[in-house]
Amino acid sequence: MIARPGSQDHSPYFAVYIDRVPEGDLVEQLRGQRSAMEELLTELPPEKLTYRYAEGKWSVAQLLGHIADTERVMSYRLLRIARGDDTPLAGFDQDLFVAQAGHDGWSIDRLRAEYDAVRGATLSLLQGLPERAFSRRGIVSGNETTAAALAYIIAGHELHHVDALRRLYMEA
Repeated sequence: MIARPGSQDHSPYFAVYIDRVPEGDLVEQLRGQRSAMEELLTELPPEKLTYRYAEGKWSVAQLLGHIADTERVMSYRLLRIARGDDTPLAGFDQDLFVAQAGHDGWSIDRLRAEYDAVRGATLSLLQGLPERAFSRRGIVSGNETTAAALAYIIAGHELHHVDALRRLYMEA
């Protein structure tokens, strides 16, 4: 079990994601998200991938790519902190990542494979860490953060964006 992080374990900015994560086994929730994402991608018509709900907003493909990119970044941070590396870790520019990734040219199958590979790697990482690793602290974007907080951020970030995807993109 990965203990739920307290407010002292992360930047206040990330509370919006962590607070979305229900109580329970986080690894099981991440597995459940993997299955839910598979269902969502099965429901998604290919012509919807480049849909934007408003001018200047990301497309469906960009949003899906952003979920995978952010998980990859957060997992890297989690790995560094869990292994005891106390080197301060910089932030990243999500808009730059989206602009440079080219996700609008990807098929649903490619987006699915990308997501699945990233989530599989995250699950492998989490399952391989000793319990004590989750309480280790590091600096991320100038704020003290625990490895556990990063794991919860991964889950909550996906919940946040899948909710937006369903409300703003798929209902249109």
